[in-house]
Amino acid sequence: MKQLRVRVLAGLFVVAGVVSWAGARLWDAFGTLPSVPVAAPIVLAVIAVVLAATAISLRSRFRAQRERRPGAKGVDPLVAARAVVFGQASALVAALVSGMYGGVGAFLLLAGVENNPARRDQTIYAGASVLAGVCVIAAAFFLERVCRLPEDEDEGESGGPGSARA
Repeated sequence: MKQLRVRVLAGLFVVAGVVSWAGARLWDAFGTLPSVPVAAPIVLAVIAVVLAATAISLRSRFRAQRERRPGAKGVDPLVAARAVVFGQASALVAALVSGMYGGVGAFLLLAGVENNPARRDQTIYAGASVLAGVCVIAAAFFLERVCRLPEDEDEGESGGPGSARA
């Protein structure tokens, strides 16, 4: 399984932001811009909390297993793989959604929010969505690091043909 790449996530963020900014500009020229939902940052924050809680839980189970504690509950490899896939998918979607709300927020800031309290609120919601999306991405990287096999770290450092990094 390939690791998450910061460049890919940043590229998705930038492309989604530019397209969203242009779309918001066009939409505003023809009518009323749709609002940023209040639930957007909340949902992203909940996903970040779930990812972080999963990572912390798996980390403690791995540690107990590694230290051979009596009664330590092992981790099924399929569960760990599913957690990593969930984290990677969440990070990709969070990069797209954060870029989209970042583009809308940038448009609202450039259009001027001083005289319009509704647009000011929309800008705050968009900024909170971007921040929550960054938290999802950070939690996904943490989860991926927790579930990494020790052999993966050795291979990645060697840089040889069997290296996990592409």
